[in-house]
Amino acid sequence: MEINLGNLKWKDAYKLLVGSILPRPIAFVTTLDEMGIVNAAPFSFFTAICADPLLICFSPMRRGTDGKKKDTLANIEATGEFVINIVSEDWVEKMNICASEFPAEIDELDTSGLQKESSQFVKPPRVKESKVHLECSLFQIHHFGEHPGAGSLVIGKVEHVHVAEELYENGRINTDKLKPVGRMAGQMYTKPLGDVFELVRKTNPR
Repeated sequence: MEINLGNLKWKDAYKLLVGSILPRPIAFVTTLDEMGIVNAAPFSFFTAICADPLLICFSPMRRGTDGKKKDTLANIEATGEFVINIVSEDWVEKMNICASEFPAEIDELDTSGLQKESSQFVKPPRVKESKVHLECSLFQIHHFGEHPGAGSLVIGKVEHVHVAEELYENGRINTDKLKPVGRMAGQMYTKPLGDVFELVRKTNPR
């Protein structure tokens, strides 16, 4: 099957992305607007960049209806700070409530029943239910269009990491206890630890 992207609508191109790049980790991002109102939203275009400096990135797409910036992106541009809260199985349904498009003046954490706790380095709050938090300052933003289907690349410098004590073992995070959740295509999610296997990297492949 050969697909000519020149004739493809952006919504159909999006389906190709989310149907082939998976499972995708979820960045549940908390921000503050200039009035101090909390915004919380999940993004599955999310990954790490490097360890020194400790950089991560996620990509909020423009609204599919009118091409406007989502509140998360607008808040980060205005304040330069955000927190990525790693999503676990036990609160994924509350996270999903926050995926809806709420008016900017609505606090999604209050609406979903998720609890706030103060961050150590940045002003946006952490989500108490999350077991891993990455407190970030804005490093760079790159914009790729202003129309529906376009998006931005937000690069954050991780300034502080909080890990629940029961997960932290000898400098590592116990993923079995974290129970992370991944995003699939459509309305589907996955528990990526359901079936794992080990491959030891060979030092000399010849």
